[in-house]
Amino acid sequence: MVATTPVRSNAKILRIIRLRVTDKPGFLGKIATLLGELDANIGEITIVSQGHDFIIREFSLQIDDDTHLQCILEGLKVLEGVQVEAVIDPVQHAHEGGKIEIRSRVKLDSVEEMHRIYTPGVAQICKLIEKEPQASKVYTSIANTVAVVTNGTAILGLGNIGAVAGMPVMEGKSVLYQQLVGISAVPILLNSTDIDVIVDTVAEIAPTFAAIHLEDIAAPECFAVEEQLQKRLNIPVLHDDQHATAVVVLGALMTVTQRTGIDLGTAKVGIIGLGAAGFGIAHLLKAYGVREILGTDLKKEAMERLEKAGGKPVDLNALMTDADVVVATTGVPGLIKPEMVQKGQVILALSNPDPEINPELAIKCGAEFAADGRTINNALAFPGLFRGALKIGATHFTDAMKIAAAHAIAGQTKMDSLVPSILDRDMHEAVAQAVMQAWLDGN
Repeated sequence: MVATTPVRSNAKILRIIRLRVTDKPGFLGKIATLLGELDANIGEITIVSQGHDFIIREFSLQIDDDTHLQCILEGLKVLEGVQVEAVIDPVQHAHEGGKIEIRSRVKLDSVEEMHRIYTPGVAQICKLIEKEPQASKVYTSIANTVAVVTNGTAILGLGNIGAVAGMPVMEGKSVLYQQLVGISAVPILLNSTDIDVIVDTVAEIAPTFAAIHLEDIAAPECFAVEEQLQKRLNIPVLHDDQHATAVVVLGALMTVTQRTGIDLGTAKVGIIGLGAAGFGIAHLLKAYGVREILGTDLKKEAMERLEKAGGKPVDLNALMTDADVVVATTGVPGLIKPEMVQKGQVILALSNPDPEINPELAIKCGAEFAADGRTINNALAFPGLFRGALKIGATHFTDAMKIAAAHAIAGQTKMDSLVPSILDRDMHEAVAQAVMQAWLDGN
């Protein structure tokens, strides 16, 4: 083969390659074979158009980077009867113009309709709300609207890239809210890392919303921002990176430990990386009843926070030696070495796109079960958490609500899966119902 590619990590980007192919038997097989030999992961193959002796096909590929793409394009040159017509970036295409918009829920086809929804009719509703503020929940969109707030200091695994650069993530969250549970979510971008400025700003605009979803705000500031906002506001405030991630991890561990026969309550659970996600996981596991939680982090402040919360700070080697269950959220690929894995361990290496240890390698080294972050996604939790909180009129999220959500996720998991599909609407409704019941039980 003319073109070769180096050993690569997990696929990071999507590209669509449009090819003009001679319309004869065997050509599709040759192309697919070549792409496989060049380490391209083939998704959909579609026919765009067809001539009397050719077919235009589009191949959706998962690849590592642009260098990998060039290797594939060079490799395709050796195939006679195959011509590259275009390379398309489907992710950029999906983001053109943004992924969300504000639309009216009422028609405006006549002056009479305008009088009902705007002046003079709207004054009647304004006076009603002035007299009875709770009427805003009935006659405005507030009761079904969530603010998705970020300052861009911890966007995905990209770090502090700024609020505007984080907008595509916030728009993505908004799409999930609307499509999965029917909530209107509005991205709010803040150009500040000052805790007081963030808290004051969000508190001032809070009357617009029924809940506040904090997103991708770096630790340790995220802890103070959430705590202070919840004290000031009478609506739910939740830092997704901490709590929704913790809910999904707990749900997954409920499933795994049930299948492996491990008693999660008496097991030693080790958390590698005590940032927002790691500390959130440790906190919820403690609330669930896990008796011994070990934790390790490079930052002294993070270790002290864990100890104050009832966990035991240790170094990495001690954690890997003693823990029955290991959850890693460090963002450091390959951090867990094969020789660290203990026989019978459960390991969730959650960093994306490259985990702390490859699950297959962990199992080969003796782990009873291992998984990476491709399936442990906080989008399994936050839509149902907020849907339930808004429906029941909760003023804050409790540990009981989060644990109930984890039970619901585990209960909706099929036998051959670790967690349900993010697109499983029944699962999101089950989470919402569980959250509502937990609020009622506690109030």
